[in-house]
Amino acid sequence: MSQEIERKFLVKGDFKKDAFKETRIIQGYLSSVPERTVRVRVKGDKGFLTIKGIGDESGASRFEWEKEIPADEANDLLKICEPGVIDKTRYLVKAGQHTFEVDEFYGDNDGLTVAEVELDSVDQKFEKPDWLGEEVTGDARYFNSMLMKNPYKNW
Repeated sequence: MSQEIERKFLVKGDFKKDAFKETRIIQGYLSSVPERTVRVRVKGDKGFLTIKGIGDESGASRFEWEKEIPADEANDLLKICEPGVIDKTRYLVKAGQHTFEVDEFYGDNDGLTVAEVELDSVDQKFEKPDWLGEEVTGDARYFNSMLMKNPYKNW
């Protein structure tokens, strides 16, 4: 089983000048229960099916399994997902030895921008760029599966 270890932060400044790649992402959830989320994603011209387990106490580590599927199949699966869609652009930004995934949200989550960094261990050190804001790693409101149910515009 694969373990995902990541930390999540709000973004407080201009990161786009440092981005080396950007990709539009549309995603929905076949299951959004915390014990097992099943996500369908269209990322550029590729499709993905992802299953994630419940997070540890810190919210930084959890089981993750992902499989690439044809984009047309992912689009078909999006039609039977739970109500609510996540629409965002993901920017990749290098900082030190790590690459941050910075998500700028649209639609009902417009105005929200978060950055995630994947780590090898929960306590691994990493360089924090100037545009990195408050850490929200364990805050369930910022999980994509929760943003689908309770979007940022409702806060």
